[in-house]
Amino acid sequence: QVQLVESGGGLVQAGGSLRLSCEASGRTFSSGTMGWFRQSPGKEREFVAATTWSGSTKYYADFVKGRFTISRDNAKNTVYLQMNSLKSEDTAVYYCAVSRRITGVIAARAYDYWGQGTQVTVSS
Repeated sequence: QVQLVESGGGLVQAGGSLRLSCEASGRTFSSGTMGWFRQSPGKEREFVAATTWSGSTKYYADFVKGRFTISRDNAKNTVYLQMNSLKSEDTAVYYCAVSRRITGVIAARAYDYWGQGTQVTVSS
């Protein structure tokens, strides 16, 4: 069993930055993927970014490339999402998730564990 706790969300003006953190505890895996998804009211949950636990292969949604960066600290069992140049359309609840897979990880169905989410609000 894996528990995930997101933090770092908040209110920021358009053009600003936020850094989200996701700390994992409980059962750990020697391989797999940690990813970020987001969901706003009336929209389906969408993929944002992901990184493999070993090897640091990274994936990004097209709408965040050049603005967001995913990174990890294995010693702290933590992944980060650095979000720059934020836009109002980035407003959403952001969730981190863990998958035992290293392929097909842009799909939510690939993930086994989910955090509670952290709210990001970008004002126009």
